[in-house]
Amino acid sequence: MMTFGFHDAPAMNTSEANSRPLADRHAVVTGGGHGLGAAIADELARQGARLTLLGRNADRLNETAACLAETHGVDVDARIADVTDEAALGRALDFEAGAEPLILVNNAGIAAGGPFEAEGLESWRRMLEINLLGAVTASRVLLPAMRRAGWGRIVNLGSTAGLIGYGHAVAYTASKHALVGMTRALALELARTGITVNAVCPGYADTEMGQAAVSNLVSDKRDEAEALRLLVRRNPQARLIEPAEVAATVGWLVGPGTQSVTGQAIAIAGGEVT
Repeated sequence: MMTFGFHDAPAMNTSEANSRPLADRHAVVTGGGHGLGAAIADELARQGARLTLLGRNADRLNETAACLAETHGVDVDARIADVTDEAALGRALDFEAGAEPLILVNNAGIAAGGPFEAEGLESWRRMLEINLLGAVTASRVLLPAMRRAGWGRIVNLGSTAGLIGYGHAVAYTASKHALVGMTRALALELARTGITVNAVCPGYADTEMGQAAVSNLVSDKRDEAEALRLLVRRNPQARLIEPAEVAATVGWLVGPGTQSVTGQAIAIAGGEVT
């Protein structure tokens, strides 16, 4: 396990404060080693946040952490933890006094599809355990520190599947709808605490998960280009979402001037959800 001594940020002039508005913040990103999690971590590091990346793949986490630290000159800690294990997550996020994790990005998630009858209960349980209860568990672990500070930002990575229905992905769709519901309800509960809770809901993104979805559509009668066109057909812009677009939205939500933005599920989908 990598450890860093989180230190107080040095005094900044106005220009520095504008370019690194998160320099006095500590952000936790689950599933932070690759895909959207790594893109979000990169954006938060660019804005000056010190980071803790969580995941289950030590090599990818450490590689991402080292790259972000070198590129942005911030403290980056990589910690191995399964978001479905509350005790293990609590140990991984047992930070030293004065290093309260005030930003939480619940990015860890899985996706799977298929006919409703073919998805067994074990598949349903796993989908809900990771996509919903993973966010619930991490939020439960970190909320006490946010309450002590009187300030916090929770961003849940949802999906357009949390806002509309998708056939042949019923369990996934249900898990993301539940995550959006949890976001809205928790935002109301915390409305007077200085803590905001929002969801960012991208359409199919240009990540490993998105590429896997393309590959799943390839067949003897459909090449990769046709599979991609089929995948993005519901997006009016007819393209995959860039990870940087999702990261920029998260960066805005946790930055200054957004204290009244809470309980929202923001679609990043080229107009698919209106």
